[in-house]
Amino acid sequence: MTLEPGWNWEKHVKPRVNTKSCEVPHTTLIVSGRIRNIMDDGSETDGGPGDVAIVPPGHNTWVVGDEPCVAIDFTGVEDWVKVHGAR
Repeated sequence: MTLEPGWNWEKHVKPRVNTKSCEVPHTTLIVSGRIRNIMDDGSETDGGPGDVAIVPPGHNTWVVGDEPCVAIDFTGVEDWVKVHGAR
């Protein structure tokens, strides 16, 4: 997946799913760009090229900086798209 600069879950996904935070778990490899996750408990993680992340449900995510974030999401996105569509 490619997430463009300025993309964030709260702005681009939350209005469609109407949940407090992302309820989908992700296992992700970041190819390029940077991303930040903040969990419902307030803890934060950042990721960049070469990082692998296991992000449990209950998070908000956004792109950090001016470069698109290209990532391979081994779990999560495919299931979400099946339910909500790729708009």
